[in-house]
Amino acid sequence: MSDDKHFKGNKRSLPSKPCAVCGRPMSWRRAWAKNWDEVRYCSDACRRRKGNA
Repeated sequence: MSDDKHFKGNKRSLPSKPCAVCGRPMSWRRAWAKNWDEVRYCSDACRRRKGNA
């Protein structure tokens, strides 16, 4: 992603992956740019439930 601050393109072209707990697809976010490979959960709720899954 070269110029993330001014992205105005098609959001369908952004990378996505499923949440490790609920399986919902997560789309790439600028906040996750530096650690996209380590992102596993879609929300704090799923992060808390990770031991139960």
